Amino acid sequence: MGDIIHTLPAVAALREAFPDVTLGWAVEERWAELLCTLRYPRSGPRSPQRPLADRVHTVNTKSWRRSLFSFNTWHQMASASSDLRGIDYDAAVDFQGAVRTALLARWSKAKTVFGDVQPRENAASMWYTRQVEVTGAHVVQQALSLAEAVTQRPAGSPQVELPVDPDAEKRISGLVGETRDFAILNPGAGWGAKQWPAERYGLVASALAKQGLRSLINYGPGEESLADAVESASAGTARKISCSISDLIALTRRARLFVGGDTGPMHLAAALQVPVVAIFGPTNPARNGPFGTSSIVLRSASSLTSHARRREPEKGLLEISADEVIAAASKLLGSVHE
Repeated sequence: MGDIIHTLPAVAALREAFPDVTLGWAVEERWAELLCTLRYPRSGPRSPQRPLADRVHTVNTKSWRRSLFSFNTWHQMASASSDLRGIDYDAAVDFQGAVRTALLARWSKAKTVFGDVQPRENAASMWYTRQVEVTGAHVVQQALSLAEAVTQRPAGSPQVELPVDPDAEKRISGLVGETRDFAILNPGAGWGAKQWPAERYGLVASALAKQGLRSLINYGPGEESLADAVESASAGTARKISCSISDLIALTRRARLFVGGDTGPMHLAAALQVPVVAIFGPTNPARNGPFGTSSIVLRSASSLTSHARRREPEKGLLEISADEVIAAASKLLGSVHE
């Protein structure tokens, strides 16, 4: 989720530079709602339901890898390949720098395949015909520099648009009303080392309630017990909510504040310019922090950058107190009102 959101400004820059070209995006099926609402066609004229890409090509590489020798897998792969090749793209850009995304770029039959000279997975560069030395500390800036190599012009600050799902907007409006009187707390994380304690999120919710701001606890698959723990620790000031991607977009658009760690929902909040209190531990906020919105990033000086997927919270992360997060939230909320 975060990788796609981080790439949106770069693809928006491609759209601005080439307004009349057919722009396609190959994406994992489970994240397609970030580009196109469920009930809207995945190709054809753009609209608020699919604002950026002319065509959304979906793949399911995780499932394919699990059953590589299945007839159904090969059938799906052949169908996806045919879908990509049928457009006759002139160029492909691999923003993720992984072997699987580089292969997808080559599947497209594009004459030119752009990629980072030092991709995330070194072997990915084998499939690039144009290697670019990207610049920038943040991953969004790096993607923008890759887009600039394609367009041969400065990217600037392109406007990012996410799909507007009328059904989701109606559901969320009925749930929260039209007022922006709530914060989103997101206690989940990609792995345990990034997960700030649930009890502290509960304390944050209680403090925000005293400032007249209710809290909604966003949680995903497998995170219900975590959301329950936050809800319990909040003394009745927060309630949990599980959203589809379209619902989460609609919900986040209405929020006054987001509090959470280095996760896809945090990057979504930043893309929608919602103020963010970001709680960082083992990952580097200079590369992965909230981009393009008012934010306060909290990270202990003792935290060391690591992507080791440990189950226990990183020690530096545990040094961040609930009081620090509450103070950061109050500061952001105050700056919004000024």
